[in-house]
Amino acid sequence: MKKADNQVEISESAYYETKKHSDTMFAFNVYPCTIPTDFTFVPLHWQDSVEIIYVKRGKGTVQVNYDAFTAAQGDIFLVMPGQIHGLQSIEGEQMEYENIIFDLSFLGGNHIDICSQKYLQPMASGKIQLPVHIGKKNPLYGEVSAYLDAADRLCASRPAGYELGVKGRLLLAFSVLFQQGIEQRGKAAETEHVEKLKTVLARIKRDYDRRLTIREMADECGYSESHFMRWFREATGFGFSGYLIRFRLEKAAYALRNSSDTVLQIAEQTGFDNLSNFNRLFRKEFGTTPSRFRKEM
Repeated sequence: MKKADNQVEISESAYYETKKHSDTMFAFNVYPCTIPTDFTFVPLHWQDSVEIIYVKRGKGTVQVNYDAFTAAQGDIFLVMPGQIHGLQSIEGEQMEYENIIFDLSFLGGNHIDICSQKYLQPMASGKIQLPVHIGKKNPLYGEVSAYLDAADRLCASRPAGYELGVKGRLLLAFSVLFQQGIEQRGKAAETEHVEKLKTVLARIKRDYDRRLTIREMADECGYSESHFMRWFREATGFGFSGYLIRFRLEKAAYALRNSSDTVLQIAEQTGFDNLSNFNRLFRKEFGTTPSRFRKEM
């Protein structure tokens, strides 16, 4: 079934995020988000910018490439360009966090100097891997969190010269993180698996409203069906069918919030041919019916 021309898209959870998050003259933005209030989960996706996920309250799950973390208040996660990442809620928990998003060029990586050649360019190319999870037990945590908090305060008050202050605080944070940087070698096999996962995620994004079989997905990766199912679960924490259903339901929830289409239309647009089955799965995921969910939102 084709997507309706007026169907609402979930920009926050596009598998490959192409949205420009910031002005080219000051390529830095901060987005406050809450799971599950804003969305129950953010499906795995990637983009060309750097993203720092800074947990302010509560608990949730953050995944970066193949590693999943239980995130708690104060935790910081560094996601580099091209890395697959996503977030999930934990039953009975709410997580408030900041998405800090900026282009690598914001740090000055395009300039030819020792900082660019020795640190920023190797980091951008993946030759140096910085820590993904900076928790409170990490000895670098105090300095890194203090620099991010200072940048946050500057963005809130915007005094004269605040842009310089924000950029300076970020550079200081990265100068600290490089203390735990690791030179990457022998990552070809892992890179191949990540690229195959991106292929599957892109296919889901394009054709989520159609019938997608495990056979098709396995063929795209060059795997047998049994190997594909095992690999996909290891990579995402979900079986393929369960992941696809959850993504469809999140699409439906977003459409219920942001469109005037009927529940039947939304069910059909998001790949559910049976309204009763859609209502049952929606209630299982969100704890309420689609109609009541729309009224409450």
